[in-house]
Amino acid sequence: MEQSISPPHHKNLVSLFYKHARERDEQPFLWFKEDKTYWPISWAETSRRITAMARSLKSLGLEKGDRVVLVAENRPEWFIADLAIMAAGGITVPAYTTNTLENHNHVLNHSGAKGIIISTAALGKRALVAADNAPDCMWAIMIDETEQECDLTIHSWEHLLAEGNKLEGDIESSTEGFTRSDIACLIYTSGTGGLPKGVMLSHGAILCNCEGAWDVLYHLGLGEETFLSFLPLSHAYEHTAGQFFPLLLGAQIYYGEGAEHLLRNMAEAQPTIMTAVPRLYESMHSRITRGLEKEKPLKRSLFYKAEELGRKKYYDPNSLNFIERFQDRILEKLVRNKLRLRFGGRLKAMVSGGAALNEDIGLFFHALGLPILQGYGQTEAAPVIAVNRPGIVDMSTVGPELRGVEIKIAEDGEILAKGELLMSGYWNDQKYTDETIKDGWLHTGDIGELDPKGRLKITDRKKDIIVLSGGDNVSPARVEGELLRHSFIHQVMVHGNKRPHLTAVIVPDEDFLEQWGEASGIPGVLASVHDNPSLKISMAKAIDQINKQLSPFEKVRKFVVAKEAFNIDNEMMTPTLKVRRHKVLEVYQDQIDALYPK
Repeated sequence: MEQSISPPHHKNLVSLFYKHARERDEQPFLWFKEDKTYWPISWAETSRRITAMARSLKSLGLEKGDRVVLVAENRPEWFIADLAIMAAGGITVPAYTTNTLENHNHVLNHSGAKGIIISTAALGKRALVAADNAPDCMWAIMIDETEQECDLTIHSWEHLLAEGNKLEGDIESSTEGFTRSDIACLIYTSGTGGLPKGVMLSHGAILCNCEGAWDVLYHLGLGEETFLSFLPLSHAYEHTAGQFFPLLLGAQIYYGEGAEHLLRNMAEAQPTIMTAVPRLYESMHSRITRGLEKEKPLKRSLFYKAEELGRKKYYDPNSLNFIERFQDRILEKLVRNKLRLRFGGRLKAMVSGGAALNEDIGLFFHALGLPILQGYGQTEAAPVIAVNRPGIVDMSTVGPELRGVEIKIAEDGEILAKGELLMSGYWNDQKYTDETIKDGWLHTGDIGELDPKGRLKITDRKKDIIVLSGGDNVSPARVEGELLRHSFIHQVMVHGNKRPHLTAVIVPDEDFLEQWGEASGIPGVLASVHDNPSLKISMAKAIDQINKQLSPFEKVRKFVVAKEAFNIDNEMMTPTLKVRRHKVLEVYQDQIDALYPK
């Protein structure tokens, strides 16, 4: 019987950091890119900066429980600011760099933030204006220089670090008094369904998640780990999995240059553990398969054979015959090892969260020697509730519950979760808190089931389930997942509640659109051709191919071709690349209505 090993247990996030800093001293910790080269900041230097900034924050009047908004891209100063706010007794309020002025106004005013820390002059153009108008905001700190003027007192980051070094105060010792129940941060949900709510996460909630992740990955041989942080740190998933889990492990963190440079940064950082959202795995899948089309026939056939045998092994590890086992060993060297090198060559695990991962995409990577551990959670659970385990991956599920978590399924199919990982509540919203957490159980709003092995399978969002006028219940996530498998389709949103059948808003794939444009003799620019009859015929053929695999009530009968891709700038996607259904409907409601009979 395998011996159970308990994960490390800590009082709070800040004392955890100082413990590692004392032990690791001048070893590299945070890596940033400058002049096309990655440079490290040691644990000791990070500790000095956190302590100095915490002293300066206290000198600015920050008291226990005060909120400070943090607006910055992923960089070492993000970590330093976050820990300094906590070390000074404050509560960090992360804000997305993509926030509009309206978004910033909401976060600042709703949280009652005393101050704001902003990284760049470009981000300050919106954030400083919002902070200037927020009645409780007393000061701003700029990490980079800005010439922007406002009525707020603006402090220089470097100046405060220098002043903090001169100030007295034993910050490190004072953090020993923080408890796991103290609030660490106030994370505003990304708002897929409306106005963001402030989720209060305690030190214990985040540590519970990190300790559970340690338990999942321990048997891979955790040691000197390296992470690449590129998802927004203002999202609970990256905040926990990309910042505090590495901290628990004493790992090094490289800050990426953005999703568009992901493969290059992976080759440079050589991460051992990677966390990403399904959309990025889908993009990498598309990039790899498109690249194959340009390769010689022999190379393509070797790749597809490796994938075929890998899939066969996934379903039954003993199913390969003698010749296939020999082929598989050769293909391990010729195909899988080369693909691993593109991902840095040292990956022990790739984790997917933030949204549902298409099962076929997960199988693709698994078959090619890059297993993805799909997990499930939400901001209100800090955020991970369940995740697959290495060696026993089931792509149709999100795995069993995390250590320290209880899961049960309500009578109506809703997934309920319980444990220290749960939020302390919604900021200034006791009514909604009471509706969400009942008798200690978080009502997730998701529908699911537990298989005989205790693994959780997600069916859909409770509020997203489409009920057709004939009474049939449809999972839009399942239908959308099937449609997205077609190479012609880049994005999709399915609609049909209280309607006789499903319709969809479709965004064609860019490469397909370019090829279609060349064949049609016109530029393949979506804004110009979305109403083109020939394009609609091509898209209809693609949808018909997928419809053959769907049940009658799941079939998409009619569709609208979108005028532009769903993205963060047009507010049709969240910063973690999930479609905002209500925003898409706002734009295309009239066209969707016209698809149904009067």
